[in-house]
Amino acid sequence: MRSAVVVVIVVVLLAAIAVPLARLVRSRLVLGTTENQTTYRILHTTSLASPELRAGLANGADRAAKHLRELLATPALAITDGDAVTAWDGVGSTHADDVHRHAAHALTSGSTEVLDPDAVACERVDCQVRHAVVAALTSEQHVVGALIAYTSTRPSAGLVRAVEEVARFVSGQLELAEFDRERAKLAEAEIRALRAQISPHFIYNALGAIASYVRTDPEHARELLLEFADFTRYSFRRHGDFTTLADELRSVQRYLTLEKARFGDRLSVTLRVAPEVLPVAIPFLCLQPLDENAVRHGLEGRAEPGHIAIVAEDAGHDAVISIDDDGVGMDPDVVRDILAGDSTDRVGIGIGNVDDRLRAVFGDEYGLVIETALGAGTKVSMRVPKYRPGVHVTGPGTH
Repeated sequence: MRSAVVVVIVVVLLAAIAVPLARLVRSRLVLGTTENQTTYRILHTTSLASPELRAGLANGADRAAKHLRELLATPALAITDGDAVTAWDGVGSTHADDVHRHAAHALTSGSTEVLDPDAVACERVDCQVRHAVVAALTSEQHVVGALIAYTSTRPSAGLVRAVEEVARFVSGQLELAEFDRERAKLAEAEIRALRAQISPHFIYNALGAIASYVRTDPEHARELLLEFADFTRYSFRRHGDFTTLADELRSVQRYLTLEKARFGDRLSVTLRVAPEVLPVAIPFLCLQPLDENAVRHGLEGRAEPGHIAIVAEDAGHDAVISIDDDGVGMDPDVVRDILAGDSTDRVGIGIGNVDDRLRAVFGDEYGLVIETALGAGTKVSMRVPKYRPGVHVTGPGTH
């Protein structure tokens, strides 16, 4: 009897929670209200158009047009940069030749215009391209193109506002695209500056050291010449802004091998690298100026031997790289000037350049850390994330 009561209680409890549980499951399967679903659809469609527009009107408008037309729900949509039709999506593509005429006023005035059938000038009764809303596209307050939404009926005030908002969104993406181009130019200029920092004296000295072995040890001279060729090939390559830590360290080893040929027993090098950080992507030529500083400012010009230790360690989400020399050290005030961008010294400019690039790519928390004092050597450290969106190696590495 007691067990029967227990069974009845369990059945009642299950019945009591079954309906709320079913409602909870259904609520998790539905993406909110109709308004929420619409908002999600708009945001999703906008996100699909953004990366295409960031490539610029000439390169990305054609792929972005279908997403923009979906946002406006019009039969056709066109984009022009003022010189050519960069995109047409939807019906009535035969009107593509008329786009520049349709956009002429917006391109000149920068204002929005609504075109009636006489202005669109379509003679086909069944054509859906009969009316148009034309909105100017701007970048840095200059008109750079126009967006045209075509409809079969006279556009409502709501559609006109929607076209203006989409044009404003496209204009914002075009400004970001221009910013990306300027940033790429700046990055290329910084790399060219770093290449220019490679000391001519190093080149002369390296070739002189190689020449000194030609008679006494021709095989060693041949090996050094190959190291020199590989070093210069890597330093002047044109394959993106980033490289792997493995390739950068390989170039540093070549540089130090050539310097050891010149200094002989006066220079010793220790390299300790955790294998798991070798694939980490880092800015191209970010270690070369630091090694050159360790050799030229730390060891060159003094009689006693010097030592350079290069360490790359795994630090969780980051890799930590340090270059430590036991040379003459630096005045901390000089270091502050270098990191503040106030140094005119050639190697100082190179170190400041590396610091700026690290901060620009990864954030201010990833700048150089320099520990030094006169007579106490110098240790330069950097911390780089193992993964950062947008930071990846393009093009072949060196081997």
